[in-house]
Amino acid sequence: MTVLEFGKKLREMYEIKGANKVAMVHLFGIIYADQMNKAGIKPLEVAIAAQISESYWTEINKGKNLARYVELKPEYAGKF
Repeated sequence: MTVLEFGKKLREMYEIKGANKVAMVHLFGIIYADQMNKAGIKPLEVAIAAQISESYWTEINKGKNLARYVELKPEYAGKF
């Protein structure tokens, strides 16, 4: 994926009605950690592409760091 594609996906997750925005940013980092690392894309670039506050790069990074310790529940696999 490109930075713009990651940004679009993050924006979609961020705007889910009724969802905790920060939790969704963390979840994005968890789900896409490997893909972002392989593509060499930085969390700040994704936050900018998503047109959300640049400070959310730290929250994306937290999700990326959590990715090696958590497992996505089956009901959410493929949803995002």
